[in-house]
Amino acid sequence: MHHKTIIEPFRIKSVEPIKFTTRADRSAALVDAGYNVFRLHADDVLIDLLTDSGTGAMSSQQWGALMQGDESYAGSRSFYRFRDVVQDLTGFQHIIPTHQGRAAERILFHTQVRSGHVVPNNNHFDTTRANIEVEGAEARDLVIAEGRVPSALHPFKGNIDLDALEALLVEDKRQGGRLVPLVMVTITNNSGGGQPVSLENLRGVRRLCDTYSKPFFLDACRFAENAYFIKLREKGQGDRTPADIAREVFRLADGCTMSAKKDGLANIGGFLAMNDSQWADTARNLLILTEGFPTYGGLAGYDLEAIARGLEEVVEEPYLKYRIRSTAYLADKLTSGGVPIIQPAGGHAIYIDARGMLPHIPPVQYPGIALANALYVEGGVRGVEIGTVMFGLRADGTEVPPAMDLVRLAIPRRVYTQSHIDYVAEVVLAVAAASVSLRGYRIVSAPAVLRHFTARFEPLPEEGK
Repeated sequence: MHHKTIIEPFRIKSVEPIKFTTRADRSAALVDAGYNVFRLHADDVLIDLLTDSGTGAMSSQQWGALMQGDESYAGSRSFYRFRDVVQDLTGFQHIIPTHQGRAAERILFHTQVRSGHVVPNNNHFDTTRANIEVEGAEARDLVIAEGRVPSALHPFKGNIDLDALEALLVEDKRQGGRLVPLVMVTITNNSGGGQPVSLENLRGVRRLCDTYSKPFFLDACRFAENAYFIKLREKGQGDRTPADIAREVFRLADGCTMSAKKDGLANIGGFLAMNDSQWADTARNLLILTEGFPTYGGLAGYDLEAIARGLEEVVEEPYLKYRIRSTAYLADKLTSGGVPIIQPAGGHAIYIDARGMLPHIPPVQYPGIALANALYVEGGVRGVEIGTVMFGLRADGTEVPPAMDLVRLAIPRRVYTQSHIDYVAEVVLAVAAASVSLRGYRIVSAPAVLRHFTARFEPLPEEGK
């Protein structure tokens, strides 16, 4: 018998209490945080959708694996267990553990990217872009046109524009191959709405990289979710397992960066993987300087064990079916209430179109910040702005609004129940109903790089006051 309801493929064995606050409590906490939800105390947040990175619940088998951790400084047994699982999944020869994904990015780009280089991607996320730009290079976004429009319906809005990529590689060839050190694709495309990339598109990238002799790297944080979208949406892929699709995706590339805090189902960790032995040797030398010995890379042995088990669990189809459907469930609730979101729903998060909801607040007054703060005050729900604050600041100090101002509600893996998500929908709908009363913000203080993490804001005065 076929049932419509997709239930969680797990039972709850342990619970953690959450703190209930009043609207007055939350308003005061937001003022103390400089109107930046990153600066809130987590205890003052009821439903925390700031990120899905490292915030998931580990399985009983992962907790059991922690006890198997070998904490030897060099040659840890846990490293070889971790290495074998990653190699079986990705096929890459060299597996270099790091404490999280941005450390893998930093090592890759610091060793291979130089001033004047251009690194193409569908969309770079915040730390990826920052790690490229700190080397004096350009992080160039080449997502397809549909990926730049919130309302566009396309099954693979995360695809990279192959024509634009080839045009860049032609220019690189004219410059003697000195412009583009490597090509990247992010799966799923986080800053573009958690949208997937098709297998056909990835094969196209591989062909171009072969034609123009360029290394192809994946930002693979959400590779399993991307594989499941391929299974659901791409012609000819429906009978394959997510694990089989994921293996093909990895084997199309020459390497990857990975935050295991996402589809590694772990609370910390990541890795850099590749096939080029010379690049790997250079990377390991920097790893020793900044992260640790190559068989632990800034992680404890028990972290390596948890990641290894998480990478096995994340490609299991019952988990992925629940994961993708639970995100779509929130999307359905919001769209039925008229809330503008990125369509179709992504894998790990819902992205509310802040410009669409708050057309009276111009991008330079940060509608994403206004919306994120309103969600917190209304119901203790913490999301994150992905828009002009995160991506609008240029290296020369000017501010150029990006294509979209969004608020991401990232759903931690295996943490919240359906009633929690129903509550989130109620909060969003309540804010939407009062959206005309919201006003913009200005920045009071901010660092020059990755300003969204620590900036302080203040609300702009109402007109006439």
